Amino acid sequence: MSAFQFLWFLLIGVLFAGFFFLDGFDYGVGMAAKTIASNEAEQDQIIHSIGPVWDANEVWLITAGGAMFASFPYWYATLFSGYYLILLAILCGLIIRGVSFEFRAKGNAKTKRVWTTLLAIASAWVPFFLGVMFISMIEGMPIDANGNMHATFFDYFNWFSVVGGVALTLLTYLHGLNYVALKTVGQVREVARNVAEALYYVLYVGLVVFALLLIFKTDFFSVHPLGTAITVVLIVVFAVLAHVAVFKGKEMLAFIASGLTMVSLVAMIFVGMFPRVMISSLSAKYSLLIQNASSTSYTLTVMTIATICLLPFVLAYTAWAYWLFRKRIEMPTVKPLEGY
Repeated sequence: MSAFQFLWFLLIGVLFAGFFFLDGFDYGVGMAAKTIASNEAEQDQIIHSIGPVWDANEVWLITAGGAMFASFPYWYATLFSGYYLILLAILCGLIIRGVSFEFRAKGNAKTKRVWTTLLAIASAWVPFFLGVMFISMIEGMPIDANGNMHATFFDYFNWFSVVGGVALTLLTYLHGLNYVALKTVGQVREVARNVAEALYYVLYVGLVVFALLLIFKTDFFSVHPLGTAITVVLIVVFAVLAHVAVFKGKEMLAFIASGLTMVSLVAMIFVGMFPRVMISSLSAKYSLLIQNASSTSYTLTVMTIATICLLPFVLAYTAWAYWLFRKRIEMPTVKPLEGY
């Protein structure tokens, strides 16, 4: 394995971690707009909190997919063909979320309620299927010697993958509640904090079940015992830290800790898979490895140079955008803008 191959495996992990940290609270906010708002004005207030950033946050997922296509084409081919229907479901959810902002902003009171409901459903739909995809992937899928996946319904949907999907949905919801508490004032801020306080106890139960299934359904603890144990501990530590911060009213700490909980989850997946990128349940020799799934050294070199040149501008722009829209959203809000 070359240094560039390892670097791009690491970078793809960073891109997915950035996606779940940033777009994760978008999904939570979308669910919160329906579940904690008591009237239309509060729904507007909640949705306005992500108005300037939600579409930029989704670019992290597109970038991760594009980076995978360029740096690990065999990984991309097996993953995207084997999970075609699940990825299609995710894409439909992303489309519904996107258009719901537009149509909700232009509708009357009745249609706004419909689009708010669709926004909440799609915001739960996307992380659930992402969780199902990633957890079934680490459990192992029936991949043959040619890299083709021959999976049945229960390869995709089983106890482990469904628990993973529910857990990721709950994590994004809590992340979104922490963001609402951080970015709003008034009643929704208090409701978001109260709901988060209660739901973290549910999360603890889910984490225990997930950890047990991780032990018995994957080889992570036998292949990388130390790395897997550290990342699992980090998931728990950040979840507890976020919960304590919610109780103490430290909203920024709660938001950062809930985001780092999902970052730790991504780290656990990538640490456990290393040096594999796809795990075959048929035979270990059919698993795709970093060294045989990557592009040529020349391609990786060019991509690295381009990334070094462009990444600072992207990060600077992202930081500037969040700084520019750092103020809390009050209620009543202004009339929703197009696309918000």
